[in-house]
Amino acid sequence: MKNVAVDLRPLACFLTIRHWAKHTPPKTPKTRISESFCHSTKSTHSLTSTARKSTTIIAMASQSPLPPWLPPQLTESPSPTLHALTTSLLPHLLSAISQIGATLRSSHHVSLVGSANSFGDDQLNVDVASENLMRAALAKCPLVVRASSEEDPEEKEVHQGEASSAVSSDERFSVAFDPLDGSSIIAANWSVGTIVGVWKGETTLGKNPRDQICSLLGVHGPRTTVIVAIREVDATEGFASAAGVCFELGLDDNNKIELLNPNIKLSAPPYKTRYFAPANLRFAADSPSYSALISSFITKKYTLRYCGGLVPDLGHILTKGHGVYVNPVAAASKAKLRRLYEILPVGLVVECAGGKAVDENGKDVLAKEVQGCDERGGIVFGNTDEVEEVVRALMG
Repeated sequence: MKNVAVDLRPLACFLTIRHWAKHTPPKTPKTRISESFCHSTKSTHSLTSTARKSTTIIAMASQSPLPPWLPPQLTESPSPTLHALTTSLLPHLLSAISQIGATLRSSHHVSLVGSANSFGDDQLNVDVASENLMRAALAKCPLVVRASSEEDPEEKEVHQGEASSAVSSDERFSVAFDPLDGSSIIAANWSVGTIVGVWKGETTLGKNPRDQICSLLGVHGPRTTVIVAIREVDATEGFASAAGVCFELGLDDNNKIELLNPNIKLSAPPYKTRYFAPANLRFAADSPSYSALISSFITKKYTLRYCGGLVPDLGHILTKGHGVYVNPVAAASKAKLRRLYEILPVGLVVECAGGKAVDENGKDVLAKEVQGCDERGGIVFGNTDEVEEVVRALMG
């Protein structure tokens, strides 16, 4: 299949028209606002006008064509959820990831800004800039109800103080994201990432992880690429299936999108080359089982590929079609990865690519709901047979 290059300027024009529709009263209003929408102290006339604008936006979005960078298998009979996701939300997220990449390439001085996020992590100037770009992108999407991030780990309404068109739509999304994953290695000019999880509904908390219908991993290296996983949604039943699609896009600084790989799949054995990525390697000094596992990788002549960045490490595994990433935890080695912002989006990508991702107990990372934004855990992911072998080695 030929690569597909897409110019986002027509889409930007469409979004401008949609923005105009949101702020310009229609000449012939035909809709009425429901009582459940009357949550503010505005006058009835003002509320009705807002509802009419929102309905106009939804109607325009529902008529928009699917973006040409989608892989063919997603364009045959898209569900309403898939249509809303790919025409309304994903273009904004991809634009933000592209802008983050451009910002990183021009930010030659990486420095602390003197603040910390809610987890107590010191913030870099590039952390703050990336967070702001993502927040601005979400504010442009009327179908996003709530969002939280690793830099601001509290679910908040995206359209505070104004009526979102999500009120008038059956398609509502919530988003959890890590704007810049790998801050500890960015000063060395290593590849870093942006992680985004998109959930169907108005919250990401207390829900079945199967409601996470899409995740994006932006890889900021010599070039900016995005690995996208979309869990298929049945067009008639409206539920998410276990199957999914994983594909790769290329972004440039001129808002062009190119479909690089329409169907990312991990390889089946036998493997030509076998790769391993051992995170938290210091833990091997206190864990005989982890130390023995590392030794077995060496004895079996695995190739070491580990850079300390979760996104580029997974990107390497997906590019090569093989690999296993191991991040064990124990009482003496506490978990650092956040489930909502890192583990679950990564788990969806691995699953859609035909692999397996388990937690520190050997359980499917997508089997347990998230109750709080600061939940943490370990993870092992990669080719299914490799993951199962690691689980046996570490847990018996």
